[in-house]
Amino acid sequence: MTIHDEFIQWGKLITLCDEDRRALSTMTDDEIADSFYQELAFGTAGLRGKIGPGMNRMNEQVIARATRGLAGVIEKRGQKAMNRGVAIAWDVRERSERFMKVAASVLASCGIQVHIFPDIRPTPMLSFAVRELGTQAGIVVTASHNPKEYNGYKVYWKEGSQIRDDIADEISREIAKFDYTVWPEKTFDEYKEEGFIHVIDEALEEKYYALTLAKAVEEDIKKDISIVYTPLNGTGNLPVRRVLKARGFENIHLVEEQIAPDSTFKSVGYPNPEDIKAFEKALALGKEVDADILIATDPDCDRVAMVAKDASGEFIPFTGNQAGALLLEYILSRRAAKGDLPANGAVVKSIVTGDIGRRICAHYGVTMFDALTGFKNICALANEWDDTREYEFLFGFEESIGYVYGDHVRDKDGVVTSMMVAEMAAYYLSFDKRLPEVLDEIFKTYGYQGERLLSVVKEGREGQALIQGIMKDLRANPMDSIESLEVEKIVDYAEGVEGIGTSNVLEYHMDDGSRFYVRPSGTEPKIKLYIYTKDKDEEKAKEKIEWIESAVIRRFNQA
Repeated sequence: MTIHDEFIQWGKLITLCDEDRRALSTMTDDEIADSFYQELAFGTAGLRGKIGPGMNRMNEQVIARATRGLAGVIEKRGQKAMNRGVAIAWDVRERSERFMKVAASVLASCGIQVHIFPDIRPTPMLSFAVRELGTQAGIVVTASHNPKEYNGYKVYWKEGSQIRDDIADEISREIAKFDYTVWPEKTFDEYKEEGFIHVIDEALEEKYYALTLAKAVEEDIKKDISIVYTPLNGTGNLPVRRVLKARGFENIHLVEEQIAPDSTFKSVGYPNPEDIKAFEKALALGKEVDADILIATDPDCDRVAMVAKDASGEFIPFTGNQAGALLLEYILSRRAAKGDLPANGAVVKSIVTGDIGRRICAHYGVTMFDALTGFKNICALANEWDDTREYEFLFGFEESIGYVYGDHVRDKDGVVTSMMVAEMAAYYLSFDKRLPEVLDEIFKTYGYQGERLLSVVKEGREGQALIQGIMKDLRANPMDSIESLEVEKIVDYAEGVEGIGTSNVLEYHMDDGSRFYVRPSGTEPKIKLYIYTKDKDEEKAKEKIEWIESAVIRRFNQA
């Protein structure tokens, strides 16, 4: 039997949707091999992959089986956990609502209560719902900023943050007990009529908005600034516009082609605001309306990127590190001026995020902690401090344009961040300062930080093997120098780092204080290189970036 025949036979065992049935009849052997050679792995990021038929794709059967595994974990915790139930949100992507209905129906078929939103909602609102409703778990159907061909399934635990390794491993063991014939006995509407599936009340959303607005730091600001906003055809449109309007920002210009939800993202292509190409239409509008700042949120509205006009009228994009430094300096400086910083205040960043935030925190007497990549790890410390009260969580951030301010949400929050970006820009403009100028002042005060992020895409079976080979080679044959820079220390997080944990990350410390990290992405088929350089001379710091990039990419290609 050929792999094509085997796949067709597999498809006959399960209930395929029309799209997948048609796809099966036209797929080549190579396409089938990529869809069928392994199961889509369930990890701390849940599931994420291309949409289509097969065990290595996002489809209704994979969702049903994964949800049955989640249900098994909840069942083990008893009737109380089952009654607490699961909250579910979904975004604008292809099949997102269908995947939500499959997940809700599988949970209901196991006697677990389900709480769904009436329509698409941003990821941070799901995190809030888990905390507010007191559910045992939460699910967001989203592939975040991935290309349109992808969808995903993120799982949250009772604290409102994404699951960590222990829960993910437990769910994976439960999933393995079931095959792809798992399917609910009744329809979504039938379970809803029976009282297993409930629509979340509007009052919960109102409380989310109230708590978001309560995070404002300054009221006496220049609220007539010109703001361009784009939700990139995602879930951020209504929530972000609502909080900006409630804060008094009326001069808001929307990128018309990117307002309405669109699973094809045809107006932007790749809906990742971290990529300046996503700002193409926003930049054109910004020039037309003479905007002061441009704000973009990704499709599930958990990440935010910004571009600001400088004194010469040029629009300057900010990296995630730079935006994090600006937000951190603004929040801490203004709260310190008001005497509102707690003595045990704490900020958490990911290990691959730049270190300038540490120097900002030290200046204001706030403790900075490092965590493994991902907000599940950043917010795990906040969860811990809920119990111990040892620290008060103030702010969390990572270089990939993810930020959270406050403790009502335990994940990246594009809504509160958009509000704080607008407030920050308005505050500094009240003193005739623009954000690029403020960033320059931060560098002068705390030291210049050169940085670059490179992502090398390696798709399919061969790509996965190449990424594994690169990491294996770097461990077996570590680099000892780059140009005039000597390697001072190598930290292999795969061996575990006390107080932080274990991850497939290599960290190189150079003798001049520069650093770089190599890390396979946990959600996309790519390997990432994060470079941070230090030097009194900005041009020299930039030159060091070129040295490191050239040397490491050469090693990638040799592996």
